[in-house]
Amino acid sequence: MNQRVKLWILLQQNYKINFELISQVNGLITVKLMGGAKKSFSTDKIVLEKNASTINELISHLTEIKPKDTLEFDTNNLLIAVNGIDSSALQGYDTKLNSDDEISIIPIIHGGSSHRIQFSVAQSNVELFDILFDKQFHRDFLDELRNKHKQLIIQAINPQFLLSVQHAKKILAISLHAKKTKTMLSKKIETDILLRFAATTQISAAIKVVGRKMNMDYLVIAMGKKSSLNRLYFELKPFLNPKPLSRNNHPFLKRQFNVSKNQLSVVQSKDSLEDIIVEKATVLV
Repeated sequence: MNQRVKLWILLQQNYKINFELISQVNGLITVKLMGGAKKSFSTDKIVLEKNASTINELISHLTEIKPKDTLEFDTNNLLIAVNGIDSSALQGYDTKLNSDDEISIIPIIHGGSSHRIQFSVAQSNVELFDILFDKQFHRDFLDELRNKHKQLIIQAINPQFLLSVQHAKKILAISLHAKKTKTMLSKKIETDILLRFAATTQISAAIKVVGRKMNMDYLVIAMGKKSSLNRLYFELKPFLNPKPLSRNNHPFLKRQFNVSKNQLSVVQSKDSLEDIIVEKATVLV
């Protein structure tokens, strides 16, 4: 590791310097390290001179400057984004780098899922993220996620309360219509969505039953611009269920909402339970 790189790392670890501003002036690139990559370099950010023309060259350079006594830097299992865009959507490791670029590096933990659940409801872009539990998801994780992605509407629910993508579309359509007509059950649409999935007007009850549970898998629902959803996807990708929405939640929700066989037999549809639950969400006032 040359002396200049050592100095940069020392400054980053011990002083609060606006490296983004410095990079704009001097033509540097910023490397943001997440997960295990932070342990490999004993820092969460490295600012380098723009002497690597591609991601591949950058990875080689990082391997050379990595401290010898830290966690192994597994270059074969990385997710890399350039300015918030997944490198796999660009030219992969051959993606060219420019001065002032911000490179995010996340080690793959669960393998992640490349299957994205995206759709549109009432002209709003929506994406569902089926998240597997990880110990780094502490109590305030959802709030931190919202603060980092303020341009998105984000809610997290117990995945047991979703039957299908169609179920999600119907619930979100109800909440979006309520927002448009100013008839939401709460001041915030995130809370309205939670209440609709729980089929209750009591916020405390909805949080207790449908809200995200500690030490369990959960489902993130996000709405907003596609570019913003792409950034969120890149951050959550290492923790995505490789088989999203594969749970059979029908037995659980039948019990949860006290739906009898007689009720199911009366409703003639592709998924009568789904329609009964959605109706419960619709009539809330």
